[in-house]
Amino acid sequence: MGNKNNIELRDKIRLGLNLAFKKLVAYKAKNDGVLVFSDQGEIIKVKAKDIKL
Repeated sequence: MGNKNNIELRDKIRLGLNLAFKKLVAYKAKNDGVLVFSDQGEIIKVKAKDIKL
């Protein structure tokens, strides 16, 4: 029973994070913003308008 609750909670958290990221990208694209990511210690800057969701 506890495992099913953990899976449901995990799925809800993932959906929330996905929605938050989409809103962030939309906001940054509207304001011609840049998102900064790290890939194995290397800093990468990506224009929000270039991100396709």
